Amino acid sequence: MNHPSKIVKDIGEQGLLQRLQLFCPTNIIGDDGAVVNLSAGQSLVVTTDVLVEGVHFSDRTTSAFDVGWRGAAANLSDLAAMGATPVGITVGLSLPGNVAVEWVENLYRGLNSCLKKYRSSILGGDITRSNVITVSINAFGQVFPNRVIRRCDARSGDAIVVTGSHGNSRSGLELLLHPEKGQNLEEKERDFLIGTHQRPLPRLDVLDYLWQVYEQPRIAGADSSDGLADAIIQICRCSEVGAKIERFAIPISPYLSKFTSPDRALEYALYGGEDFELVLCLPTSAAKALVKHLGKEAAIIGNITAEREIKLIDGDRSQLLTLTEGFQHF
Repeated sequence: MNHPSKIVKDIGEQGLLQRLQLFCPTNIIGDDGAVVNLSAGQSLVVTTDVLVEGVHFSDRTTSAFDVGWRGAAANLSDLAAMGATPVGITVGLSLPGNVAVEWVENLYRGLNSCLKKYRSSILGGDITRSNVITVSINAFGQVFPNRVIRRCDARSGDAIVVTGSHGNSRSGLELLLHPEKGQNLEEKERDFLIGTHQRPLPRLDVLDYLWQVYEQPRIAGADSSDGLADAIIQICRCSEVGAKIERFAIPISPYLSKFTSPDRALEYALYGGEDFELVLCLPTSAAKALVKHLGKEAAIIGNITAEREIKLIDGDRSQLLTLTEGFQHF
């Protein structure tokens, strides 16, 4: 006989806190704030991300574990985009009292699983009652001051590097929303595309490679969580430059190409979002070395120009379109 699951209001705030503290280092949590030591000579990087039920996740496409994983991954990706390695996160959780305790625990299991992969942890947080589930995450990282990656440091002539293929997460979401699609895909191909949406991997691994091939302090960059096109636009806008992007240089996985048409695959790559790759602008020689070092689907997709326009061109140099911004909440 199956016993009904406990809900949050059955165990109360303190009961829930006691359960969630099991996911935190015992030597850090318990006081009014967490005390964390930073490495000598490094700067603190802080980023915040909010996940709202019905906007960023739903039971239809995302389990509680995957909500946690994606929340951690999104914040770690922001740290990677700044050149920072993670120290830890705090979690502000708002939820109705009728949410199952098991759902909340699985949320934290997802957070913890992603964080542990990158030697990080939950440092604490807060819980409160709400009409809708909201997960607000503050992430903390550290970086040497001369290794900070900023959007405003792109220069004319820089090569534009992407650390991996784009469009996979959007196609994974499409398969989750419309399971009848992708009948031409093998099971492993479907699983791969869906997996990139549910459990993305922030590219913190790129940082070690980056400083091996490029020791100079100036690199511009962003992550592609809001879409590849949006990342390029934000870098160019902040740096007051333009860009030329080669359409056929944009890495698109063979699974995505098999799933949909070339034009739709390009749309997903540019505007699908949530691929969590890095978009970096640096001198051509360093860019080539980085791409060679990373291998897989890393690529140089274009270059920064002095003109303020951002153009997508094909092999015969003809203009296809002007890039527009990616996802906007309002």
